[in-house]
Amino acid sequence: MTTLAAEAGHVPVLVDEVMGFLSPRPGGLYCDATLGLGGHAARIMQLSAPSGRLVGLDRDEQALAQARTTLASYAGRVTFVHARFGSLPNTLHDLGLWPLDGCLIDLGVSSLQLDSAERGFSFSKPAPLDMRMDQSQGESAAALLGRLSAEELAQVLRDLGEERFSRPIARAIVAARGPALTTTALAGLIARVVPARERGKNPATRSFQALRIMVNDELGELERFLAEAPACLRPGGRLVVLSYHSLEDRMVKRAFRAAAGPGAGARLRILTKHVVTPAAPELRQNPRSRSAKLRAVERLPS
Repeated sequence: MTTLAAEAGHVPVLVDEVMGFLSPRPGGLYCDATLGLGGHAARIMQLSAPSGRLVGLDRDEQALAQARTTLASYAGRVTFVHARFGSLPNTLHDLGLWPLDGCLIDLGVSSLQLDSAERGFSFSKPAPLDMRMDQSQGESAAALLGRLSAEELAQVLRDLGEERFSRPIARAIVAARGPALTTTALAGLIARVVPARERGKNPATRSFQALRIMVNDELGELERFLAEAPACLRPGGRLVVLSYHSLEDRMVKRAFRAAAGPGAGARLRILTKHVVTPAAPELRQNPRSRSAKLRAVERLPS
């Protein structure tokens, strides 16, 4: 089934698997806490027709505006909120929409962010180093690079990008930083410093990942969400998380195991014995899905 999001170049990842775990139904209350362009949300609305409701959160106002278009035919059943997914409990309480039958977060960078050169997420076209998912607040990547020492920057690249060559890259960035350091200039600088290349991966990929994570406090957001989201579910309600790199997936795996363990009384039941990844047909259709990992849990009765 084609949606406006798909027509715009956005293909939701593992959509059939996500719906299989969420099991949307008429009358249910669901949340897509990283709404993006609305691809997953559109399928939730289709499967929960005619009476299912959705709360859609996104910290990116541009994505939220496009999602309103994608989901226009379901507008009466969707509540759109400009908010971070880490603030989910407060957001739901403020709306009076609680508890949830299902919740999804997709931790990937959206097609809108990657394909809009001026946002600074991609090194394919020259642009200012912004990388903020919410451009209405916070520190840009350029500002971050402008204040960190070489030692501090190396730690960011190592801890958040798992970059083996963090020290020489950091020294080169500090020596070259300034207004002329655009996305492509930064990528070129890194390529000249890195002595070895991974097949099929630009040498700047890990560094760009680290800067994006730092700028948007992505791991802090995820930690807050994982600690509080299970309490937003009704008994039997389900939580699905899509992650895209090992730092995120380890956090999700550990949080789910801790909440499902017998130690303090299990709150969750793990639905994914093994992590779910895209099959070959999806990888051919949507190469950007290649690093996706899905984990899901269900809230147990209190």
